[in-house]
Amino acid sequence: MNLENLRFLSPDQVRQLASEFGTPHYVYSEDLLCQRAKETLAFPHAFGLTVRFAMKACPNRNVLSIFSNMGLHIDASSGWEVQRAMAAGIPASHISLSAQELPANLGELLDLGIVFNATSLNQIRQTGELRPGREIGVRFNPGLGSGGTNRTNVGGPASSFGIWHEQADEAMTLLEQYQLKCVRIHSHIGSGSDPAVWQRVAGLNLELVRKFPDVHTLDLGGGFKVGRMASEQSTDLQEIGAPIRDALKAFATETGRELHLEIEPGTYLVANAGAIISRIQDKVNTGEAGYTFYRLDTGMTDVLRPSLYGAQHPLIVVGRDQDLVDTHEAIIVGHCCESGDILTPAVGDPEALQPRRVHQAEINDYLVIEGTGAYCSAMCTHNYNSFPTSPEVLVQQDGNYKMIRKPQPIESLWEREI
Repeated sequence: MNLENLRFLSPDQVRQLASEFGTPHYVYSEDLLCQRAKETLAFPHAFGLTVRFAMKACPNRNVLSIFSNMGLHIDASSGWEVQRAMAAGIPASHISLSAQELPANLGELLDLGIVFNATSLNQIRQTGELRPGREIGVRFNPGLGSGGTNRTNVGGPASSFGIWHEQADEAMTLLEQYQLKCVRIHSHIGSGSDPAVWQRVAGLNLELVRKFPDVHTLDLGGGFKVGRMASEQSTDLQEIGAPIRDALKAFATETGRELHLEIEPGTYLVANAGAIISRIQDKVNTGEAGYTFYRLDTGMTDVLRPSLYGAQHPLIVVGRDQDLVDTHEAIIVGHCCESGDILTPAVGDPEALQPRRVHQAEINDYLVIEGTGAYCSAMCTHNYNSFPTSPEVLVQQDGNYKMIRKPQPIESLWEREI
């Protein structure tokens, strides 16, 4: 196995960041965030495009601000995310909400001007009771999905996301009952990179659009897979977007309806723009028939994806004082008193171990976990074993470092307990 390389940091930068901000901490590249934003804004379209950042991937207000300044809007997955985005300065009209549960203050958020997509028949009913006569979007499950595992596939019969496509007539009846106007059809297929699947899902959604004469926007969600590892395939936005653009043009020729396109990337925008700088705080081995283990000062409290999905992240050892030469195979584990806190599971199998070839390190050398910009800081076991939440740092375009989330004071873990 070839050794992975640092993506946007140099070994000297790793040492400098560790010295200045301690370990562990998250670090993000403003350059890469902006580069990915430009790529999504160039997604092929026929009659207008809105790119929404799926903020659940990395909701730090500095990241939201960078994307907002570049012209991206926001996709929120809860009412709490809507409030967080507005607190970061995002206009309500630039925020779209598609949630598994309706926020208690939905009426207030609707009055502020958010874009809302009902994701179940009951949500259409509840919205109609709260604010009859409004324009809304409807999220459908088109019956097809794509993803690396069943847990990352949010389309098809095994997914609870959206209204099942065969219930479109029931949705229409409820919309008419409450005088709601459906102006947006929304779907999301999962974390896949297969252009054929995307093309089929776009076609299925266009068939749904035919049933709703007031629809002017088609939102195809996110799910643009990013290859964190060198062996993984990344989505080619131009490749999957071209047939979607052609389908929208053909639909307009046939029906006279020119549909505005929306997409909601999360992982694509931030995954490889982030890393975690950690310290190897111990080494143990289990004999000739066993393994060498590197114990980090981070783990599932900062990155849960390997334990949850068997997801793979590049792991790069950086010498504390000098570059390293020798390599060997090791199992990388986290700092939690938890058997599942593993950074080197087998591909797609969080239950199995798969040693990784890395530089041979000593205690207090550093280990950089790459590809942690998405669903890491936002989705981990915060405060398990009472570990404080790690700080976040931004490498700005001018090369300077800026702390964008302070270390969590230990007292905050119990200050709300009564």
